[in-house]
Amino acid sequence: MAKHSAISTLIEIAERETDDAAKRLGKAIKHHEETISKLNLLMQYRDDYDAKFQQAARAGISASQYANFLGFLTKLDHAVDGQKQVIRDAEHKVNAAKTDWQAYEKKRLSYNTLDERAKIAQQRKELKSDQKQTDDFAARNHFYKSQS
Repeated sequence: MAKHSAISTLIEIAERETDDAAKRLGKAIKHHEETISKLNLLMQYRDDYDAKFQQAARAGISASQYANFLGFLTKLDHAVDGQKQVIRDAEHKVNAAKTDWQAYEKKRLSYNTLDERAKIAQQRKELKSDQKQTDDFAARNHFYKSQS
């Protein structure tokens, strides 16, 4: 019975670890989605600013205004590139969290399998014991009936 108690404890721990890993995976996925949203907003802002630049250029702008527009567009392009790197980093974190969750889930399933096997073995042992008692009772009954 001590083994059953120990395996139950291991299953509880594994379930907690799996739940914690699932929460970390969820947070990583949420963060990844947020980084994509930020990139989309940044790219939209960059496109809007570029359209404003094109419109201003058609209307005629000074050389300093032209330089300012180009300088800011360059900064926006760097920001877009930086956000793409943030997305890649977030993707790596999602993959790492997914791998961790899968490992904990595999461990939890292994413990559950061991527990099920132990329960089946215990049931077989109990059935065998019950059958032996039934056979012994029947044999004694037959013996006493034949003696009378």
